[in-house]
Amino acid sequence: MDHICPICKTNNNQMAIDFVIEEFICSHCKNLISSEGISVKKKKVKEPVENVVLEVGRKGILYGTEYWVINIVIKKYGSDTFWREYTLKDRAGNNIYLSESDGHWVFLRQGNFKLTEYQYYVEVDGKNYRWYETTPCTVHAASGFFEDKLPFGLTTYKEYVNGTEMVSCEQYGNEFQFFKGNHISKSVIKKAFGITGMPFYAGIGIVQPFYYNVKQCINIMAITALLICLLQLYTVTSRTNQTVFEQTIAFEDVNDKELVSKSFTLSGGSAPLKVNLFSDVDNSWANVGLGLVNEKTNEVIYATKDIERYSGFEDGESWSEGSQNENFNMCGIPQGTYHFIVSAEKEGGGKNPFQSGYRPENGDFSVIQNTTGTFFLKNDKDKSVETFTDKESLKNEIISRTGLQNTVKEMNKMDSILVNMPPNYDYTANGEKNLSVNIKATWLPVSFWNFGIVIFIMALFTVASYIAKRIFEGSKWYNSSNSPYSTN
Repeated sequence: MDHICPICKTNNNQMAIDFVIEEFICSHCKNLISSEGISVKKKKVKEPVENVVLEVGRKGILYGTEYWVINIVIKKYGSDTFWREYTLKDRAGNNIYLSESDGHWVFLRQGNFKLTEYQYYVEVDGKNYRWYETTPCTVHAASGFFEDKLPFGLTTYKEYVNGTEMVSCEQYGNEFQFFKGNHISKSVIKKAFGITGMPFYAGIGIVQPFYYNVKQCINIMAITALLICLLQLYTVTSRTNQTVFEQTIAFEDVNDKELVSKSFTLSGGSAPLKVNLFSDVDNSWANVGLGLVNEKTNEVIYATKDIERYSGFEDGESWSEGSQNENFNMCGIPQGTYHFIVSAEKEGGGKNPFQSGYRPENGDFSVIQNTTGTFFLKNDKDKSVETFTDKESLKNEIISRTGLQNTVKEMNKMDSILVNMPPNYDYTANGEKNLSVNIKATWLPVSFWNFGIVIFIMALFTVASYIAKRIFEGSKWYNSSNSPYSTN
């Protein structure tokens, strides 16, 4: 396609396709030339330069069709508002248009469609488009080949918008042209024409879409919330909440060693395991360490807890602090078979002092003495302890329990044992208190805490999305004198 400039004799042959033109602008001298090769009053046209990323003759593939850029026109509104319009043609002679303003692109097609106009909107093909703005403009710069005469006079654009689509009515004198367009991503333009640099975004484009599809996103979240609710309902109804473990552990049984508890089974959905510890501490303390062992996976969850309670009188008033009960939760325990590994200690140690005491051959009890000379007799069966302040009473009790004959020989032998019995320095009259710790585990109701947090976050995201989109749309209509948003 050759077009010789009659002024500078430059052959303007940038195009790889042939089509009928009315005028062209010489790529060398920038004069506007008619198709017959005659200059139009030797009118020089300013070359489009600023933010122009497509040159005349450049080829690209948009939506599967090859197009060539046949002309570029920069339009001007007022003293400092500019936008760029690119006309593209395919081999079949069909035209499309790309309009770029502040880095935002619109893909347009010309058409003859019925347009019903109302006060603030027009109806096209059953869809309403709100009136955005009416803009008078002129040609600021241009280059390329034109199938009609390039209008340098005042042209008026009237634009209507519906989301990411628009309708544009262009009026020059008594002539009208209608276009329908939609947003096109600049990444699509880059890929189609192999461009390395693109104009930066500024503000929000007239048909720019929100960053994500709010309605679709909310639908997905609604379905997700329903599934979460059904899962939570199944988890709650698939199990019962009950005490799953209870055992009393004597401190003497875990003195310097660990004890493996009996096994217990949890059935149903994951939930917190509440552990209650009780020890009869009184102005003393106890410490319990627990390891919850999953017998299938051998995974262990460790926890340790202090139990302490102190009380007294001060300035004529009683006081107390601490408790004989302590509670804590092991969170998110799944179903399975478990046991505890227990370690424990108390103030004064957990060793049984009666293990080293006097035990008759046929007796079921033990006897010890403390440093005050008081004797203590502990029944092995019921763990009860009796206190004796004189040896005679103790001897009579031993004789009655064992059936020993009350002979001088037996009495002398018993006297010798009791007199020579080494005193236990740590034992007091209250020494047999706080002998054990009771461990009770209850599988709590399925927690609604995480469920509630997830639902709350989803609801919060929904509200935030609506607010963000409204702000976005309000910003989009900021430059319009017909904005439907009162904030503008």
